[in-house]
Amino acid sequence: MNISVAGLGYVGLSLSCLLSRSHAVTGVDVLQKKVDLVNAGISPIKDVEISRYLSTRPSSLVATSVAESAYAEADLIVIATPTNYDDAAHSFDTGSIESVLNLLQRANTTAPIVIKSTVPVGFTKAVSSRYPNLTVLFSPEFLREGQALHDNLHPSRIIVGIVDEKDRPIANCFAKILADTSDEKDVPTRVMGSTEAEAIKLFANTYLALRVSFFNELDTYAESKGLSTREIIDGVCLDPRIGAHYNNPSFGYGGYCLPKDSKQLLSNYHEVPQNLIRAIVDSNATRKQFIANAILARNPEHVGVYRLVMKAGSDNFRQSSTIDIVRLLREHGIRVTIYEPVIEDDEALGCRVSHDLQAFKNECDLIVANRFSKELADVQDKVYTRDLWMKD
Repeated sequence: MNISVAGLGYVGLSLSCLLSRSHAVTGVDVLQKKVDLVNAGISPIKDVEISRYLSTRPSSLVATSVAESAYAEADLIVIATPTNYDDAAHSFDTGSIESVLNLLQRANTTAPIVIKSTVPVGFTKAVSSRYPNLTVLFSPEFLREGQALHDNLHPSRIIVGIVDEKDRPIANCFAKILADTSDEKDVPTRVMGSTEAEAIKLFANTYLALRVSFFNELDTYAESKGLSTREIIDGVCLDPRIGAHYNNPSFGYGGYCLPKDSKQLLSNYHEVPQNLIRAIVDSNATRKQFIANAILARNPEHVGVYRLVMKAGSDNFRQSSTIDIVRLLREHGIRVTIYEPVIEDDEALGCRVSHDLQAFKNECDLIVANRFSKELADVQDKVYTRDLWMKD
């Protein structure tokens, strides 16, 4: 089968690698640099398994920036373009998806289209009405940055949403393609209405945000009262209904998905009674302010920020909670230097960026780290972190 994938970010590139194990895949992206890297066998994003796979130069995977011809020859089209959250509009910006759909009206109206981008609840049904000559399905992704291909190879579940019951065979076929190209047997699979499938993605990520927020607020209480956060969390999590996972305090939930997905879910609650969803979003802002105040209370003259990335093995710091900490410190006139190897510029967020770790450690009188690293072991006495278990 010839499959075209629109967008070569974490979702699109990892899917392209997965599907090209058994199918001919053309990855489409507007950035020529990204296209050239993929065709050269180099991953444009940091992901160990993607890098390893591309280094084999699989002939079944090619990339292009010429979208129309790629789509015209496809038997199946997957859309994995970015949908950033627009705080002014209180919704995802779905313009990139609609641009692809507009092009497909000219290039290919017969191939089924599966949206993998995260969208507002009800989006797939709405665009199916606007593009009646296209068959549009929705399939949420459940990937971690830095481990996107691994999570595609070992999926926790496969969900495909349809607008019309007549499209169930297509959904079943797509689900089978995902399952067959993975390394798992008997992957839990569900085919359902597209709106329910969209809701699953938003509720799943908002629950993860809720769990992060809960343990962060536990840590806020413990630190404020001079208690041992570690002992409290350890005792709480011995309950098997709670479990000892996703419980490591941080500066707040961040990364690309959790902040935007929880905000989108909140906006979808318009005219629907709720208290908890709003509290999750508000809790994250409160936590970041608490962290900033705790740093300021130490009266630092020169704060070093160790890494902006949110996930180990990732090079992405979009929506990083640490960025908001930097902004809050800057508002109080604190001198800040950022150590972040993935930033090529010498300045970011109005701060100097250092690529010399030893000089960074020497010059800063307080080092702030959302996640502790062995690289900081020799200056541990001047590190401020809420990381208890050295894990994401």
